[in-house]
Amino acid sequence: MPEPWFKRIGEGLSRTRNELQGHLNVLLRRGPDLDDSFWEDLEDALIASDMGVTATTEMVDRLRDAAVREALPDAACVLARLRSEIAAEVTVEGDDPFSSGPATVLVVGVNGTGKTTSVGKLARQAADSGRRVVIGSADTFRAAAIEQLRVWAERAGVPVIERPHGSDPAAVAFDTLAAGREYGADLILVDTAGRLHTSADLMAELVKVRRVAERESPHPVRVVLVMDATTGQNGLVQAREFHRALDLDALVLTKLDGTAKGGIVVAVARELGLPVVRIGVGEGIDDLEPFDPDVFSSAIVGDLE
Repeated sequence: MPEPWFKRIGEGLSRTRNELQGHLNVLLRRGPDLDDSFWEDLEDALIASDMGVTATTEMVDRLRDAAVREALPDAACVLARLRSEIAAEVTVEGDDPFSSGPATVLVVGVNGTGKTTSVGKLARQAADSGRRVVIGSADTFRAAAIEQLRVWAERAGVPVIERPHGSDPAAVAFDTLAAGREYGADLILVDTAGRLHTSADLMAELVKVRRVAERESPHPVRVVLVMDATTGQNGLVQAREFHRALDLDALVLTKLDGTAKGGIVVAVARELGLPVVRIGVGEGIDDLEPFDPDVFSSAIVGDLE
């Protein structure tokens, strides 16, 4: 991974890292003993970083077992293992639908997550790598989204399929898949309308879009949720509802811009069993990159005193 990208990830996770380091350095300064108080405080520190109770409990249990089994002598040795535990927790088996072969990808999420921008960046990156891409502008509720995708499509030199503002999103999906077949596209990206996960009608509409895609697509259909990293545990609630309705395949995490609680990556990956395939740390075309668990865990723990 290029050094500038590694640096941007580090900057994006600065808030989480600084808070976590503060807790962990207190543990180190308190002394080497691995008593019950140490393990309880370690759990509290990880939960405070938004890693979630389930993921935190399992990581701490594994560290406790390792401390006994491998006779780890002190707190410093245990915390040195924390990076590998976090990396293991966010390593989830699953295909990357943007790079694992021909695919139709439905991109979903709530309003304001950076969903439409992510679709544009992914289209541009795929086209630059030589893939044949078609974009479907099925976010018909926002005229701005249609225009936004049109701009990205022009930059990428790929066709974008759209209908007038307020049209049926499933009809746009149908048109997009027909165009994808005609164009010989090996990557079809369908941007759907941002919606609240609590709206049954809107979620049902997404199910309809997926049904049309599965019927008409020349390629396997994948559903990817774009999440805003700044939303913390609220993002996990949203992800659960989207997963329940649509059986998600993967996640894209955006807005790791220094205000985010990056521990949410751990919580979502563990509790939903979904791979994080891309993370975004800015607005530029190069600010959405493949997710690397080792780089992420190093950036979130940092260097302890």
